[in-house]
Amino acid sequence: MRKSRRSVLALACLLVLAGCTDAPAAPPAALPSKAAVTSHQKPTPKAELQLPRGGRQIFPDHQLVAFVGAPGSPALGPLNADLDERAQRLEQTATSYSKDRRALPVMELIVVMAQGSAGRDGKYRSRIAAQQVDRYLAVARKHKMLLVLGVQPGQAKPLTEIRRLDPWLRQPDVGLALDPEWEVGPDQVPGRVFGRTSGAELNSIAAYLSTLVTTNHLPEKLFVFHQLSKPIVRNEAALRTHPGIVTVKSVDGIGARTDKLDTYNRLITGLPKGIHTGFKLFYDEDTRHGPLMTPPQVLAIRPRPELVTYE
Repeated sequence: MRKSRRSVLALACLLVLAGCTDAPAAPPAALPSKAAVTSHQKPTPKAELQLPRGGRQIFPDHQLVAFVGAPGSPALGPLNADLDERAQRLEQTATSYSKDRRALPVMELIVVMAQGSAGRDGKYRSRIAAQQVDRYLAVARKHKMLLVLGVQPGQAKPLTEIRRLDPWLRQPDVGLALDPEWEVGPDQVPGRVFGRTSGAELNSIAAYLSTLVTTNHLPEKLFVFHQLSKPIVRNEAALRTHPGIVTVKSVDGIGARTDKLDTYNRLITGLPKGIHTGFKLFYDEDTRHGPLMTPPQVLAIRPRPELVTYE
């Protein structure tokens, strides 16, 4: 269960220190209303709504390279502190992948974190404070990067958690990532069992995002779902494309290069048409089994991962 990376009990404590809350689920109005969105979140005029580095289409022009993290939580990835410095590192890393495509760096901020304790509402997850999301968005905009909001639902309903993020998801430079490994049933505890989702649930999330894109005249929006093993996504064949949504399966295999490639090949077999692929590299876990794969090695994978994530 990757305990060395995601000891949920320890991470829950880190997130409390970082300004998280496990308050009872609230309607979307509990977050900033559309009128109350801070100045750096204000939508630009419709004619100017583009991706951070121009244009309205993500693929095939761009190669996405992401860093993951959460404030005060180094176990989750490099985006835990010193955001401007980490953004510069991300820029350098993304540039190393820009051989034949334009690099588009991505900051994946985990905004809903599964935890090993029930919390006040019994949903086994914490949420970071709205001010923290604003802070990461400001840095992403300063460096012309995409911000992706990561959700580990615990026992909460994924779409409920996602709808709370509506003020940010209405923005042209904010996407979404779901980590269903941490989506568990009412009698389960994150970290003790693998969670799971379904093609139907992923479709419902993508359809919601598609509505936001259409009604707000947004450029294409990135929707990532992470996957470590086959059972985590049931009935994947039901997954469909949705207008304005670029859906990417990020394969999260850990270990030596050969093991990671084996996991990648198994999980992309039979992938529904129109769904893109991603590949994750782990600074700690992967390097226990050998050197971290290099950008040329990752770019040589077929089919090519169009999103490469570092954690």
